[in-house]
This record gives sequence, structure tokens and C-alpha cells, in this order.
Amino acid sequence: MKLSRHLFWDTDPDKVDFEKNARQVIERVLTRGTLPEVRQIQEYYGHDRILKEMMGARYLDRRTLNFLSTIYHVPKEEFRCSNTPPSIQELWPY
Repeated sequence: MKLSRHLFWDTDPDKVDFEKNARQVIERVLTRGTLPEVRQIQEYYGHDRILKEMMGARYLDRRTLNFLSTIYHVPKEEFRCSNTPPSIQELWPY
């Protein structure tokens, strides 16, 4: 796969294991990638694998969650991230 190097700013993009780190790769492409990159991961992983990995994600931004819910016809409430409270409940008072 030929994905943008900026998606993997915290690691060496040439050493990314696309099978071992599938959830992280899929999540980064869906949240920060371009439409052609989203299509690449759809071809590489398939719709079932993408849905399975993202159903178990701890956090997805609202845009990505809405996109996945719409594309795969799965209610947002069925995604794990919808049922997991955020780690920071309140902002610190300054």
C-alpha cells in the first residue's frame, strides 16, 4: 500500500506491519487520510475487516463515526467508542 507518510508521523512508515497493526492503520487512514487512501484500505482489508476493527476502537471522532455508521448501516450506539466514557470527564479548572 502507498499511504501518505504524514499518517505515520510517530513511526517509520516503511516498517509499518499492515496485518499486525491493522486497527491503527485503518483508524489513521479513516481519520486523517484522503478519499483515495480510504479506497486503498477498503481494497486491501475489505469492508468486513474494516468494520470489525472499527467496531472495537476505543475512540473515533464524530465525523469518522458518522461516516462508518452511514457507509456500513450500523447504528452509532453499536460501536465500542459510543459506549466507552472518555478518560477525561471534566476540564481542569484554571
